[in-house]
Amino acid sequence: MEIRFGTDGWRGVIAREFTFENLSNVAQATMDYFIEQGLADAGLVIGYDRRFLSRRFAERVAEVAAGNGIRVRLSDRYTPTPAVSWAVHESGAGGGIMITASHNPPEYNGFKIKENFGGSARPSTTKAVEEIVAENMARGRAVLEMPLAEAIDTGQVKLFDAGVSYRLQLSRYVDLERIRAADIPVAVDPMYGAGVGYFPELIPGAVELHTAENPGFGGVPPEPTPENLVELSALVKEGNFRAGLALDGDADRIGAVDENGEFFSSHMIFTVILRHLLEHRGMRGAVAKTVSTTRMVDLLCEKYGLELFETPIGFKHICELMLDHDILMGGEESGGLGVKGHIPERDGILLGLLLLEAMAVSGKGLKQLLNDTMEEIGYFYYRRIDLAIDNQSKERLIGTLRSGGVSTIASRPVARENFRDGFKYIFADGSWLLIRPSGTEPVLRLYSEAGTPAAVEELLRAGREIAGL
Repeated sequence: MEIRFGTDGWRGVIAREFTFENLSNVAQATMDYFIEQGLADAGLVIGYDRRFLSRRFAERVAEVAAGNGIRVRLSDRYTPTPAVSWAVHESGAGGGIMITASHNPPEYNGFKIKENFGGSARPSTTKAVEEIVAENMARGRAVLEMPLAEAIDTGQVKLFDAGVSYRLQLSRYVDLERIRAADIPVAVDPMYGAGVGYFPELIPGAVELHTAENPGFGGVPPEPTPENLVELSALVKEGNFRAGLALDGDADRIGAVDENGEFFSSHMIFTVILRHLLEHRGMRGAVAKTVSTTRMVDLLCEKYGLELFETPIGFKHICELMLDHDILMGGEESGGLGVKGHIPERDGILLGLLLLEAMAVSGKGLKQLLNDTMEEIGYFYYRRIDLAIDNQSKERLIGTLRSGGVSTIASRPVARENFRDGFKYIFADGSWLLIRPSGTEPVLRLYSEAGTPAAVEELLRAGREIAGL
């Protein structure tokens, strides 16, 4: 089969695409890449999440690495993706592999490559690995391997706990004493994922739900979206907590619930933390966001005189900017956010702690903090909907939109177009509609942001009409 890396890694349904045979071929190609790039001698870090067979998949990758003469530090337990990325950075490893399908449904698993800087593999890297996989399979390249027991006995593979040094980094970056002193009642939903245990250990008194080992994730994809955080919202609404935090399956994405038990989106999180870094920490730098991310970030950059970069969707694009520029904060609509002074990587646990730090410093709840900013720059509302669409209809829609025939949407003249990733139509008042066909699924995503919820819904309805759905 053809192996393709998506926005962050190669993913597939277990036993259909994500098989031991396919995994072995991808692992061999990855080792070939590290060797070609002169990175193999620095060793490799391998981790895994709590999905079905993740540990065994990780061990298989370690066997292939050892068979290629590459030293491995293999996590001795499930671990968050940012902990693996931090271990790569801190140890000076040549790279890392994380076995995870992140927020995907439980039948999926995946293979994320981490580069030696401690962040997601750049597009040029994953393209090179894809090409090596195809070439290896075409010429029948053998997969080199060493049995795990032998690799451990000979020291080629060493087991370690990636969480130890990662927790130390978190305690250095965030003012844990200030947070603890504020004694903020907080509930945390790690969604049965790899982030279990981190908040209660760092913030005594934090209450967790959905902590059991459950590869089916309770029948809910481990993605911190409003429909998946009903229990967390209910807990906060009962009045015993001032905030709720949520992590996706591998803990590199953050979600939240405000003091009223209402969903606090990634756009709101980005806005609150960016202002906290600027005003309370006195930090400075440019800002990076994806094309589907809130305009509030644009307005804050204008207010503080910060350079703003906009990228296609996918944190790998933000990672590249963080490597090449002085980026204070970068983020995307899906809850992947990263900050200066850490690693060029999404980190849901760190960002959750920064939200608590912002609350501790200000004495305010999340909703209050957001309203403080909105009162200055304007009120914004946002919604995304995903629609099923067949490939023929999708291609027909793309052709229509590329022809430039859309000048008015919902009786609003289009002021500007942005076709960086999908088809974004921006109006004179700053509201916008993004029509983005998925490149890998029979899905059409519609995004809208405007000054009122009614305007958002009006634009989304118009988007459906344009798509004929």
